[in-house]
Amino acid sequence: MNYNWNWGIFFEPSPEGVGTYADMLLSGLGWTLATALCSWIIAFSLGSLIGVMRTMPSPVAQAVGTSYVELFRNIPLLVQMFLWFYVLPEMVPEVIGTWLKQLPNASFYTAVICLGFFTASRVAEQVRAGIQSLPRGQRAAAIALGLNTWQTYRYVLLPIAYRVILPPMTSEFLNNLKNTSVALTIGLLELTARARSMQEFSSQVFESFTAATIIYLLISLTVVMLAGALERRVAVPGSR
Repeated sequence: MNYNWNWGIFFEPSPEGVGTYADMLLSGLGWTLATALCSWIIAFSLGSLIGVMRTMPSPVAQAVGTSYVELFRNIPLLVQMFLWFYVLPEMVPEVIGTWLKQLPNASFYTAVICLGFFTASRVAEQVRAGIQSLPRGQRAAAIALGLNTWQTYRYVLLPIAYRVILPPMTSEFLNNLKNTSVALTIGLLELTARARSMQEFSSQVFESFTAATIIYLLISLTVVMLAGALERRVAVPGSR
């Protein structure tokens, strides 16, 4: 069976009435970027907090942080996505559940929350490793200067730890970006979902997924280049 190549398919009208097939992919790209960036804000903020808790002297803080990481890191992302989207509305009070089900763009908000909480468990481990990789004398010096626990992390430990873990944090951001494709299972029309729609409407499977692959690759390369420039700019003198 011969495959009929048609690279001009991107400029043909879409059956969805949203312009051309290229417009469909660009619309999916917009949802992908919005989901990735919003979920990363949650992941970075919450993950930093959890990572700090795992390195604090308090056994309670360590226990809470460890429990969070083990819970969200060891449940598959797809399962978590289904739990947030299908199960949570049925477990909360009926009024809240109905509101969640009728919420406009519910799949987008669900994907943001799910990816944010899931990626936060991975970010927390990066932050913990970064803090624990620092010389113990830095914490001791901060205490000797009269800094309290919050000030020690804010002014001494975290500024250096973030610089140390910037490369693996870049990888986590890229993983978060690619994990947005899982949201197609709950109806979010992100880039992969749009590529699937294009393939189903036009039967041009190679063209649609080749375009999606190139878009993902270009975004990833751009992120890597920007992260590399940032790493060189904020590097601790003598550490490179």
